[in-house]
Amino acid sequence: MALEATRPGNSSAGLVKSAARALDLLDEIAANGPGTQLQLSNRLGIPKSSLHALLRTMTARGWLQTDPTGSVYQLGIHSLVVSSAYLAGDPVLARAAAMMDEIGAATEETVNLGRLTGAHVIYTAKHESVHPLRMYSPVGRRLPAYSTALGRAILAEHPGAVRNALVPDSIDAITPHTVTDRDAVLSIIDEASRLGYATESDESCVGVRCFGVALPFTRPAVDGLSVAVPISRLTAGRQDMIIETLLSVKARLALEQGNSIVR
Repeated sequence: MALEATRPGNSSAGLVKSAARALDLLDEIAANGPGTQLQLSNRLGIPKSSLHALLRTMTARGWLQTDPTGSVYQLGIHSLVVSSAYLAGDPVLARAAAMMDEIGAATEETVNLGRLTGAHVIYTAKHESVHPLRMYSPVGRRLPAYSTALGRAILAEHPGAVRNALVPDSIDAITPHTVTDRDAVLSIIDEASRLGYATESDESCVGVRCFGVALPFTRPAVDGLSVAVPISRLTAGRQDMIIETLLSVKARLALEQGNSIVR
């Protein structure tokens, strides 16, 4: 499974302009929320006159819908239909479901499945914690890979040149605790490569510590699992148990895949 571009349209060669704009519009609303025609025009840098017909067409086809005032555009029901079809047909989700149940039962914490796409991870499935206090990580959420345990674990499976390319010189903080020094982030990923798992505390969600491993379905890996635990109920013993559970699942999968290298 090849790495994908962060956003369509990074190269203009061979692109159909109207199709690219429609996809950029979906990406923008998915990432940054609904907006009026003027707001979306400013956010995307598309003239209002050009955007008007595009919004009407996509609304008529169900890709977008408006609020009761008819002025604010958001994703429409057809976006759900297509995304649901994608999830239903993805072989990794089918294979990971039992593992997520197993890890969730052992840890009683939130288990996330995610996929590397460009320099980000997108959460593709979730097993909820049994506790009312849990991490906010909805399916479809997109976060920088280098600032999450799940993403770091996946990046750790890639050659150094790929890591260098995917960790930017300037890192935006998600929380006040996000590590934004590029060299420090690369060192954290190097350590994850040595250990076979990655961690982060408070960096993608305040008050939550995450532990992640890459899944050896492809080489190099593009999918990973993480366990998210509120720091308030995390003891040293529980931390060790979570890491051991994740590494055990990873090792078992590596053997099933016929890999000779098991960390």
